[in-house]
Amino acid sequence: MTEAPDPHGDVDVDYMVEVMLQLLSTPSPSGRSDHVVQHIGDRLTEAGMSPHMTRRGAIRVTLGDTSSDSGHRSLIAHADTIGAMVSGVTPQGRLQLVPIGSHSARFAEGARATVFTDDIDTILTGTILPLKASGHRWGDEIDTQGVGWEHVELRIDENVRTPGDVEAIGINIGDHVAFDAEPVVTRAGYVVSRHLDDKAGLAALMTAMRDLVKVQHELPTPVHLLVTISEEVGHGASHGIDGSVAEMVSIDNAVVAPGQQSDEHAVTVAMQDMHGPFDYHLTRRLLGICADLEIPHCRDVFHYYRSDVAAALESGSLSRAALIGAGIDASHGYERTHLDALVAVVRLVRAYALSPLTFDEWGWDPDPEGPLVEFPSYDVQPSPEQPHSRDERDPDEIDIS
Repeated sequence: MTEAPDPHGDVDVDYMVEVMLQLLSTPSPSGRSDHVVQHIGDRLTEAGMSPHMTRRGAIRVTLGDTSSDSGHRSLIAHADTIGAMVSGVTPQGRLQLVPIGSHSARFAEGARATVFTDDIDTILTGTILPLKASGHRWGDEIDTQGVGWEHVELRIDENVRTPGDVEAIGINIGDHVAFDAEPVVTRAGYVVSRHLDDKAGLAALMTAMRDLVKVQHELPTPVHLLVTISEEVGHGASHGIDGSVAEMVSIDNAVVAPGQQSDEHAVTVAMQDMHGPFDYHLTRRLLGICADLEIPHCRDVFHYYRSDVAAALESGSLSRAALIGAGIDASHGYERTHLDALVAVVRLVRAYALSPLTFDEWGWDPDPEGPLVEFPSYDVQPSPEQPHSRDERDPDEIDIS
């Protein structure tokens, strides 16, 4: 009999890496994610869970006793990645592209790519190149040409020289293009790849869920796993959040760059992104867990970033929301993180899932509303009264011109 994993114990790094490499090797640009979702569902089923699909193709799993009156919590990650779509064909039979998701064509230059046609048996490969790719032909112009999607093209690995040739092999406007991830796990423990956003975070979350499923009777409140399929284009968790969910935490990437505080060897608890501040109380609950368990962690603010929970909040969710993630360098480019950060994510997710809801003792989290007398404003978030002044003159004497 297999011994149940200890959710408080060591992280099964080999399993996490195995899952991550499988996810990275399965292309899933937004809009074409069914294949990777099938892999995810198979993994969750193997771990003893019972996945369910939404109509749009997101995947959901619930752990714990849903018959109780307590509020639920949701852990969210996304399976879709950035990519591109065929928007035209040049006279020479090269493909013009538009991006799927927000990313620079600078990082697309030189990428190996896969083109998916309407015929599921016809999958083609190619390379994304700048329009002036040959230094032997263009000289210094290879360094002075512009940067943008109008300055790159996709060279197909087929004998195509005209738009007619391209059409003959089955390529059409609107076909999805996936950038090959080309993952590498180095001897020093770094993971270098495209699409670590969010397949590294998703692998960490799936590893945590594999541990939690064996001890789900210990969960103080039900836990919903939601894997979304359109985060990179802004939809994220706009659907799939159960009305019983009182708290939701998105597991995504944290931005490692000059001016940021995130680190490749730690989990980051985000305080704000471009959507606005995350829930004051939930973020500090997560920080407290990290401090208590000595989990390497950072706090950060993201300027050009939105996540699954932003879409959920904009869609009307009444849940508290937070964002955590492994520190990832060069996000939406050739990304890099360290296994240390992913282990920290697993540890935080497991500990959070096994902890009470943020305001469970007040009875607020099970219901979206409650009486004012129970609102814990003075207890946990006091605000000292600021000095003020008042004009005591006769209102008729005040010049308001």
